[in-house]
Amino acid sequence: MKGLKGKTAVVTGGSRGIGKAIVERLLEEGAGVLFCGRNAQTGAATLAGFKERYGDRVAFVAADMGDKDTPALLVSKSREIFGELDFLVNNAFPFTAKAIDATYEDWVHAFMAGPAAYARMIAEFVTQRQRKEGAVVCISSISGHIAQPLRWTYNAAKGAVKQLIRCAAMDLAPSVRVNCVSPAWVWTDEVAKATSDGTWESVPQAWHEYHLLQQMQEPSQIAATVAFLLSDDAAVITGHDLYADSGYLAMGPEGLGKTANFAGSM
Repeated sequence: MKGLKGKTAVVTGGSRGIGKAIVERLLEEGAGVLFCGRNAQTGAATLAGFKERYGDRVAFVAADMGDKDTPALLVSKSREIFGELDFLVNNAFPFTAKAIDATYEDWVHAFMAGPAAYARMIAEFVTQRQRKEGAVVCISSISGHIAQPLRWTYNAAKGAVKQLIRCAAMDLAPSVRVNCVSPAWVWTDEVAKATSDGTWESVPQAWHEYHLLQQMQEPSQIAATVAFLLSDDAAVITGHDLYADSGYLAMGPEGLGKTANFAGSM
């Protein structure tokens, strides 16, 4: 993709899952990347694997996005290592799924380590750098667009991301483009935890019925979408929520019509 080679990026939550795939895709495109994660051991292992293939174009910092000092640390560290910073990918986000049982602490964590951390990362990205131009992508979710059982905290926090990127895109234009991506079901270790045996086969409805393309998404597919939004190929896109969801949000409650009993479905 145009405009990624030789550039540098910060990716939060890049030790595993979607974040790891984003780091790898940007490295494949020739960018330098600093990524963070809460687990120092997992991050170190991920870093070692990347360094074998990409050398010194990648770095890791153990950090928690719920810590108020983390945004400033990540941006300053990336500038120290790479000299300057071109891109920001806000990916780390707490999966705090609570409803009426949510405590005050649950709400604080969901928002302060989620959309508020995204906002503070964007602020540091803009204020610490010398360059005016840049691009930001935030990872949202289909959960920010729909109602799901027992997910007040997570869905409300993800829903806030879309409003954040719109406001940021307005205030930072024309120099910095700000967008978000809303994936549907992506095969990660978090999704695997929700299955009965940790396999795709145990939740066939997750791709056969919930997506128009009838397949669960891979982290690498979301990473490709993020790379596109950062690239010069997306130069006219800002303030946009891209539904990288295999058609999930386009569907109605009847799904693909395989089990629904309505006129013309059979």
